[in-house]
Amino acid sequence: MSRPPLAGLRVLDLATLFAGPLAATLLGDFGAEVVKVEHPTRPDPSRGHGPAKDGVGLWWKVLGRNKRTMTLDLSTPGGRATLLRLAASADVVVENFRPGTLEKWDLGWAELSAANPRLVLARVTAFGQFGPSSHRPGFGTLAEAMSGFAALTGEPDAPPTLPPFGLADSIAGLATAYAVMTALAAREHTGTGQVVDMALIEPILAVLGPHPTWYDQLGYVQERTGNRSANNAPRNTYRTADGSWVAVSTSAQSVAERVMGLVGRPELTEEPWFATGAGRAAHADVLDAAVGGWIAARTRTDVLAAFEKAEAAIAPVQDVRDVLADPQYTALHTVTTVDDPELGPLRMQNVLFRLSETPGAIRWAGRPHGADTDAVLTELGLAPAEIAALREAGAL
Repeated sequence: MSRPPLAGLRVLDLATLFAGPLAATLLGDFGAEVVKVEHPTRPDPSRGHGPAKDGVGLWWKVLGRNKRTMTLDLSTPGGRATLLRLAASADVVVENFRPGTLEKWDLGWAELSAANPRLVLARVTAFGQFGPSSHRPGFGTLAEAMSGFAALTGEPDAPPTLPPFGLADSIAGLATAYAVMTALAAREHTGTGQVVDMALIEPILAVLGPHPTWYDQLGYVQERTGNRSANNAPRNTYRTADGSWVAVSTSAQSVAERVMGLVGRPELTEEPWFATGAGRAAHADVLDAAVGGWIAARTRTDVLAAFEKAEAAIAPVQDVRDVLADPQYTALHTVTTVDDPELGPLRMQNVLFRLSETPGAIRWAGRPHGADTDAVLTELGLAPAEIAALREAGAL
C-alpha cells in the first residue's frame, strides 16, 4: 500500500462531542497520527452516546477510529506540562473548550505557539472565539436553529424541524478538517502555524445556499415547503403500491419533461409555466398529483425500473437496512468491516473519499479509554517513574 498522504502529521485531539473529534478522525483516516487526549475520569461523552454492545459504546468505535487514546488532566500542573511537551512535536491541536478555558490553564495560543511555533490550533466552539454569544455553552442543535436550517425544514403547517442526528456538528467537522489542511498549506509558505476559529453556527449557514443574498437583494425569505422545492417541481417523496417510498427530483428541465412523458402527462410540458423551475414549483399540486398517482399504482421495483429506463432521476427512500444491501454502496465499498479486539468484526462507514494513488484506510476502531497513555508518554521520553508520579498526582 502506498504511503498515506497525511503520514507524518501528528494531531492531538482534545475535543469532545462531535465536530472537533470528527475532524481529527478524518485526518486519521488518511494517515495522520492522532492521539485522543481525554480526562482521566470524564472521557469523551460520545463513548456513552447511543446504543452499546457489551457495555461498549458503538458510536465511539466509529468516531475514535485510527486514534490512540491517552488520559491527561489539563487543569493540573503535571497535565499542563505534559501537554506542552506533546504539543512541541505535534502539527495540530484540536480543542472545543469554551473560549478562555485553555487560557485559564495557561495553555492558550501564547503558550502553545511558544512551545511550537509551527503548531496549528483548531478551536471549535458553538459561537466562535469572540462576539456577544461567544461565552455561552452550545451544541449543534443551537446552530441548526440559529442558522435558518430548522426554519426551512418541515411541512408548511408544522413546527420547525431539527435533524435527528448531528448535522451541524458533522458539517463543522468536515469544515474543520478543511480549515486545518488550509492552515498547514499556509505553513509551507510562512513557516509558522496559526489559529483556526471554527464556530458551529457558520458552516451550516454556508451550506444553506444564497438565503442571505436573496434577502439582501430581494427581501425574500424562503418558507417551509416540506419535501417540495421552491425552485423546481415535481420534487417530492411518493408512496408506491407496495407501501414503499421513492424520491423524485427534476432540477433539470429535460428530466422534468421525461418524467411527465413517463407518467402519461406530456401535455403539461406544453404549458407556459412548465418552462422554468419556478413556474413548475408554482404548479406543484398539479405535477405532484400526476406523478404521485402514477407511482401509487405501481410497486417500487416497477417504478424504479421505469424511471431508470426513461433516464429520470429517482431513488428509493432507504433506511439503514436498505443502505447496507444497496448495490451501489456495495460497489463503492462505502461500508467496510473492521476487526475490533473488544467486539470482533464490526461494520462502519469507510473513509470519506477515494484517492487513486494514496488511499485512506481504517486501521482500527475506537480504542478503550486511556489504552495508549503509557505508550505515548514513553515515546515522548518519560521514564516509568515520571509516568507513575503523574498518575499519583492525578494528572493521568
